[in-house]
Amino acid sequence: DSLGQSSGFQSHQYRLIEFMLGNRNVAMLRPHAHDPSITAQLEGELAQPSLYDVALRILSNTIALPEEVTSRDVSKPYQAHDAVQEAWTRVYETPETHWELYELAEKLVDFEDYFRRWRFNHVTTVERVIGFKRGTGGTGGVSYLKRMLDVELFPELWHLRTEL
Repeated sequence: DSLGQSSGFQSHQYRLIEFMLGNRNVAMLRPHAHDPSITAQLEGELAQPSLYDVALRILSNTIALPEEVTSRDVSKPYQAHDAVQEAWTRVYETPETHWELYELAEKLVDFEDYFRRWRFNHVTTVERVIGFKRGTGGTGGVSYLKRMLDVELFPELWHLRTEL
């Protein structure tokens, strides 16, 4: 009953996870506008650095990153930055020099890989159960969920592989 008409994908708990990971879509506050305490909790999470923001601050302790990356407004969605990709590329080119950063990057990639698999499993389960009907929370259902498969949480860690 606490989910109302929506799926777990639209629950405030799932939204907290997405916000923590860096998928900061402020429009996702609207489904929770009816509950001020949940909205406040979600807004509080948006004010905190995401997991990737924290990782980038750790990276910047060893390899300087531009201020626009390290001091960005963390409530807004992260935008990939060339300097970040160059820094992670340095880490990957010399892992023996930057072992802890390399391990951090690989753990982030592992985590996102698992998270993408979970999203994919969710999409296929929804398609199996309701087909292409409108989603329970008012979304396009499967079409909306398939778009979520393209969301990248740690973009430079995926894109740098083309350059290596």
